[in-house]
Amino acid sequence: MTAERPKVTIRTLAGLRERGEKAVFVTAYDYPTAVFADRAGVDLLLVGDSAAMTMMGLPSTVGISMDEMCVFVKSVCRANPRAFVVGDLPFLSYQTSDEDAVRNAGRFVALGCDAVKCEGGARVAPRVRAMVDAGICVMGHLGLTPQNLAQLGGYRVQGRTAAAVDRLIDDALALQEAGVFAILLEALPPVAAARVRERLDVIVYGIGAGPHVDGQLVISHDMLGSFVGDIAPKFVKRFACVGQTVEHAFASYANEVRTGAFPREEHCYKV
Repeated sequence: MTAERPKVTIRTLAGLRERGEKAVFVTAYDYPTAVFADRAGVDLLLVGDSAAMTMMGLPSTVGISMDEMCVFVKSVCRANPRAFVVGDLPFLSYQTSDEDAVRNAGRFVALGCDAVKCEGGARVAPRVRAMVDAGICVMGHLGLTPQNLAQLGGYRVQGRTAAAVDRLIDDALALQEAGVFAILLEALPPVAAARVRERLDVIVYGIGAGPHVDGQLVISHDMLGSFVGDIAPKFVKRFACVGQTVEHAFASYANEVRTGAFPREEHCYKV
C-alpha cells in the first residue's frame, strides 16, 4: 500500500463525514471488479448478498448461503483493495442467535473484510451488540431490507409517512446504541433520509435515499448496465452499457468463427 493511497479505515470514513465529503460506495463480487473499482478510487466495497441476483440469477437475495458468500468475499479481498470492504451477512446467518452472528461475521473478517453488514433495526440490535463486543465492525441496514421483502410487501419505497420515519429513527437509534459504525438507508424519500441522518452521530449512507446522506451506494451491475433481470428501481442510473458491449463481442466472435475469419495467421503458432 503506497503512502499516496493509504488503506481506508473507519477513521477515514468518519473524517469524510466531518468534512462534508461524500463517500463512494459500490458493490463488488469478484476479483476484477474489486481491482477496477479500487483503481478508480472508490472508498467502500460491499460484497453484497445481492450476488444472489447479480451473479447467481436467483429471484431474490434470500437464496444465497454463507458458504457461497464466502467465495465472493474471498475473491474481492484477494484484490487487496485500498477500499474499505464490507461483507453482507446473508439471510439466517445472524438472525438465529448471537453465537451464529459472531461466528459468521468472524468468518468474513478472517477472509479479509473490514466490517460486516446486517439488515434490521431494534430486533437485531442484540445481534449487533454481540458482534461489536466480539471486536467486529458492523454496518446496519434500514428502509427497504431485501431479506424481509415478504413482510414489506415487495420492493416498496419506505418512510413515506411521518409515523414510518419515526419508526426508522427509533430503529436507527437502537442500532447506534448497539454499536454500529454506520447505517445504510435504502429506498427512502430524501426528506426521510435527512431526518434520520440528523438524529444520528454515526455515518449514514444511502442507496436510493437521496443526496442528504454521507455517501452513495450503487449496485455495480446496475451502474455498469450488466444486470440480467427485470428489476430496475427509479434510483438506478447506468453509467455504461457493458452488457450490450459484451453481447456484441460474443456475437462478433461467433460470426468470425462460423465464417472462418478467426483464427487468422497472426493468431497461430509457427513450427
